[in-house]
Amino acid sequence: MPRRLRDLRGRAGPFVLFCFILLLPAAAEDPAVFVTNTGSKYHRETCSSLRSSKSALSLSAAIRAGYRPCTVCRPPESDAPPAAVREDPSPLYRVHEAGLAGYAAADIRRMTKAEVTGHVDGDTVKVLITDPQGGLRGTETIRLIGVDTPETVHPSRPVERFGREASEFTKTRLLGRTVYLAFDWDFRDRYGRLLAYIYTGDGDCFNAALVRGGYGHAYTRFAFQFLEEFRALEQEARGAKRGLWGE
Repeated sequence: MPRRLRDLRGRAGPFVLFCFILLLPAAAEDPAVFVTNTGSKYHRETCSSLRSSKSALSLSAAIRAGYRPCTVCRPPESDAPPAAVREDPSPLYRVHEAGLAGYAAADIRRMTKAEVTGHVDGDTVKVLITDPQGGLRGTETIRLIGVDTPETVHPSRPVERFGREASEFTKTRLLGRTVYLAFDWDFRDRYGRLLAYIYTGDGDCFNAALVRGGYGHAYTRFAFQFLEEFRALEQEARGAKRGLWGE
């Protein structure tokens, strides 16, 4: 026992000792960290990455949701995940955590099953999820990861070249069909749309099919797991003069 505690016990008795113990610092609680709407990392509240938006949550909740610590502000990290994290892992299939060699290696058995109920344009659809888990809602608007098709429904832009063809391709291939959803680092965009890869029942990645067929660009403004593959698919489509790269 520290000398200070021994002195207090000897001079003032158990009551003063009890009061002193109450004043000792409490054990560290689960600290609060902050995330953005579309980011994949958690931060300290003062981090410059939080300029656009921020939401507070506990460190254990951030780890459970799959966020990684920011390498700039260096928030607290947990040496070992809480027991709740080990017992209740995220039900979502996220390709950046699956150690995939490429998009074709994804396992649709582990993905979220959904039905395409609406079509917006070539790279955006609406789905019904019968068993939403891990932050999903029953109905979602999905913005396909890694592909950008020509505009057809923008409020201030005219229909772009090959936009109708891309839109019709997506409508024909997906509307009314059962599909499988996989996710990546970023979960939602700034409009609240769900960011996902859509796989069809035969295991084909529809996002890749759009780029491969020349229905859209590889959208490389934001990093994603299959960026280099999608970039190569675009170069292949350009070389073959498919779709919007044709005459």
